[in-house]
Amino acid sequence: MSHKAKPIPIARAKLVRDGFTMPEADYALIAELKHRLHAAHREAKKSELLRAGLQALALLDARELAAALDRLEPVKTGRPPKAK
Repeated sequence: MSHKAKPIPIARAKLVRDGFTMPEADYALIAELKHRLHAAHREAKKSELLRAGLQALALLDARELAAALDRLEPVKTGRPPKAK
């Protein structure tokens, strides 16, 4: 009798939910990138694009990373006030 080994379960990464604010131009850039991917027959979620961007930033040295951050439009931090 042969016994089939049970497959070893793959450990899933713990997911973290977060929320943030960005300028409309950056949000529009996400749509543009999704459109470009669609033309290449590859769909992507916003979270995938953001994660890919983080991976690309991780490849930069400290000076290049600082320069990339310096090119961003400053954004007021915190949640907007609730509408009454």
